[in-house]
Amino acid sequence: MTDPDFSRPLIQNLSRRSLLTGAAALAAGTATPLWAQGHSLHRTRGGAPIRVGFDEVSGEVIDLSVGAGPRMVQGRKGHGIAVNGSVPGPLIRLKEGQNVRLNVTNHLDEDTSIHWHGLLLPFHMDGVPGISFPGIKPGQTFSYEFPIRQAGTYWYHSHSGLQEQQGHYGPLIIDPAGDEPAEYDRDYILLLSEFTPHHPHFIMDRLRKGEGYFNYQRTSWTDEYPLSAEDRRMWAEMRMPATDIADVTGSTYTYLANGRGPKEGLEYLFTPGERVRLRVINGSAMTFFNLRIPGLPMTVIAADGQNVKPVEVDEFQIGTAEIYDVIIAPTADAYTIVAESMDRSGMALATLASRPGARAAIPPPRKPPLLDMGDMGMNHGDMGGDMGGGHSMDGMSMRDTLLLPPDVKVGPGIDMVSMAPVDKMGDPGLGLRDVDHRVLNYRMLSALEQNRDTRVPSRLLELHLTGNMERYMWSFDGQMYSAVSDVPIRFAWNERVRVKLVNNTMMAHPIHLHGMFFELVNGEGAAHQPRKNVVIVQPGASAQFDLTANEPGDWAFHCHLLYHMHGGMMQTVTVMGPESGQ
Repeated sequence: MTDPDFSRPLIQNLSRRSLLTGAAALAAGTATPLWAQGHSLHRTRGGAPIRVGFDEVSGEVIDLSVGAGPRMVQGRKGHGIAVNGSVPGPLIRLKEGQNVRLNVTNHLDEDTSIHWHGLLLPFHMDGVPGISFPGIKPGQTFSYEFPIRQAGTYWYHSHSGLQEQQGHYGPLIIDPAGDEPAEYDRDYILLLSEFTPHHPHFIMDRLRKGEGYFNYQRTSWTDEYPLSAEDRRMWAEMRMPATDIADVTGSTYTYLANGRGPKEGLEYLFTPGERVRLRVINGSAMTFFNLRIPGLPMTVIAADGQNVKPVEVDEFQIGTAEIYDVIIAPTADAYTIVAESMDRSGMALATLASRPGARAAIPPPRKPPLLDMGDMGMNHGDMGGDMGGGHSMDGMSMRDTLLLPPDVKVGPGIDMVSMAPVDKMGDPGLGLRDVDHRVLNYRMLSALEQNRDTRVPSRLLELHLTGNMERYMWSFDGQMYSAVSDVPIRFAWNERVRVKLVNNTMMAHPIHLHGMFFELVNGEGAAHQPRKNVVIVQPGASAQFDLTANEPGDWAFHCHLLYHMHGGMMQTVTVMGPESGQ
């Protein structure tokens, strides 16, 4: 196969970027190739930009090609889908206020697409087949064209089938029209993802046959965590183990930093005394990461591309598709950046190095966490809320016993319901509740600039996140997307709505709304509620956000765990245009 943009075999291009091992790089005379080192791109005030470690494309007209080929990570071979011949795809760098036309040519033998995650744009340029456009057929080119109305850190990825799992993603940075609010000397991207030698449809097939297929920790956890007879009985009634945290784990995945495995030596160079901006993008298909840099605090300055008041932490959980920008001030010889999967079955690694080849100790994996009564919706402790219970039952008794609202369709799509979900905006995430250092939670976030719309919402929309884990069916209000694809959630033009997401499942879900930002209801007050486009709804919990429906058109609304979305947890949101008069 030939990559038309580079006029050389795609496998050579892939090998040069995302497949190169540390040993091969050393043989070439450098610890890691330039694209992997992440050289500075920061436009210092009045200065010129310096190239980052990804291939970079910019300007008002950008050509992108999507192709396929074999991919190798740490000796494991799999099928890859690349943008401009690389995994991850090139850094797309834009400027607030410009116009851009992105010509995407499909060299696959199947349809493809690109969704511009977090960008404000006309809905028909959003890149979701079946909702906002028909997709890009093999051999065809589709031109996305829109004005750039914002600044910040974002990313792009396929919204066709399961292509995102195979490498179809990349970073996107929009420089502000004016000055950055934060001062820093270097600017790096850390794009987290996974690699698997399995085809994603094989993974989906195995999950549908048994959702615990990839969870190798479930057979030994009782030895490491002895439970009482009562607890064992409770978990047996739930038909799930307390280790059922991630559907696909490190037994199958190699966790990646900028496309490189933990043994492949990703390096970020710095000079002691510099302030470094690290843009952390979770571009994974299924993985929550707990990120820390032992010995080095991080100051969070942006969430999902939107500026927040600086808050210093030592660790944060980043859900699938979330983005956090942090400022760090390294002074030692080297530091290890540790992105540990939430179930602690593996980690992505990188090094902050004051000189090429400098290394710091890699901490050992921490003890895997367990789901607890709060995750079941039973004992919320100091999280607040009434005592409830998680139940697995059949038929209409579920509605009668658990007081489900009439909009929730009881049937085979629901096999478990948390009785009393409560707000957990102050929950740092599974595995981080008992650590002895500072961990970010949503209540610590506050918008840097005042929100434009501070109206009191005119109505409350409550949606339940539901699922049948044994059948691997996922849904909103008990209905999979295939059953409601032509029945959208409707918002009137410029309507101010409060949306309450109630997680009736025992898994955390990162819920993403396309085309708009919402403000998390986290106690900050309407003026400074943080703006995001992804919110983690913890297991057995609820989360609320306020939304101003001012982007007309049809938008995807879904869980960003790829196999959950593919399994049905998706809806269409329709915002009526201003001409509707509603």
